[in-house]
Amino acid sequence: MAGLMLPSLILSTVLLGFTAVLSAAEFQRFEHAAKADGSLSFLVVGDWGRRGAYNQTEVALQMGIMGEKLDIDFVISTGDNFYEGGLKGVDDPAFYESFTRIYTAPSLQKQWYSVLGNHDYRGDVEAQLSPVLREMDSKWLCLRSFIVNTEIAEFFFIDTTPFVNKYFLEPKDHVYDWSGILPRKSYLSNLLKDLDLALKESFAKWKIVVGHHTIKSAGQHGNTVELNLQLLPILQANNVDLYINGHDHCLEHISSSESPLQFLTSGGGSKAWRGDVSWWDSKEMKFYYDGQGFMSVQITQTEVDVVFYDVSGEVQHKWSRTEQISSAVL
Repeated sequence: MAGLMLPSLILSTVLLGFTAVLSAAEFQRFEHAAKADGSLSFLVVGDWGRRGAYNQTEVALQMGIMGEKLDIDFVISTGDNFYEGGLKGVDDPAFYESFTRIYTAPSLQKQWYSVLGNHDYRGDVEAQLSPVLREMDSKWLCLRSFIVNTEIAEFFFIDTTPFVNKYFLEPKDHVYDWSGILPRKSYLSNLLKDLDLALKESFAKWKIVVGHHTIKSAGQHGNTVELNLQLLPILQANNVDLYINGHDHCLEHISSSESPLQFLTSGGGSKAWRGDVSWWDSKEMKFYYDGQGFMSVQITQTEVDVVFYDVSGEVQHKWSRTEQISSAVL
């Protein structure tokens, strides 16, 4: 993505209600206006791209219904956008069959902000990042790391796959596309430095970080050690409110005993596991649902409301924070 950035150049492009601003910062920044009353609402789904299989179509249907009800401003994808091995190129039919053909509801024709997952790195990464896909379907936007500013909330999308050691040391029979991130040490160092600086410079009421991999999770993958060591301290030091991720194919809410930071997993966009849950401190584990579904978030100056829905659109869990006071419902 650094290749998109030119020092001293400011370039704005309006797409589906947001403005892309290129500046000297390493992360590309997008301005996305909130509603006239200053509020914001969006949906979050992850781990979905299976050509409609494993209830992907059913989850999409309920997303469309809830998207209309909430009058959403955009959708966030937490990665693993195309199974099993990402896209083979910009002309891969999986883009249409797993994305355009599935998310057809009028309410979902808003901007999608997407990060890459580990399965996406098993294909042609540059294909997912290519503007060619945005020409094919204008709601699609996927970059390695970037920022979306809505004034009321600022979103920091982070490329988490390169942090995970096993993909480099024990890839098994998988081939990963590491073009664009090598040398890895420099890539990660710059990413963390730029994130820390961007968070420190943010004046948003709410700070939200989005990545594919878990930081804390009771699901199959569990905690991502590398993110706990390298990313979590930066989030805590900069008073981040929410960390939103996928990777574990479930819906999950874990609180933190060390800070107000909440860990929200929305990875139930299609295939999900059954009964694969590890023990967790009941004081921190607020909710775990081992099935398909998605999440909604509504934000005002004084409140954040999070709701998890299952594949039938039934509410499974609610959580809200008002003026930094949190409470769990259900």
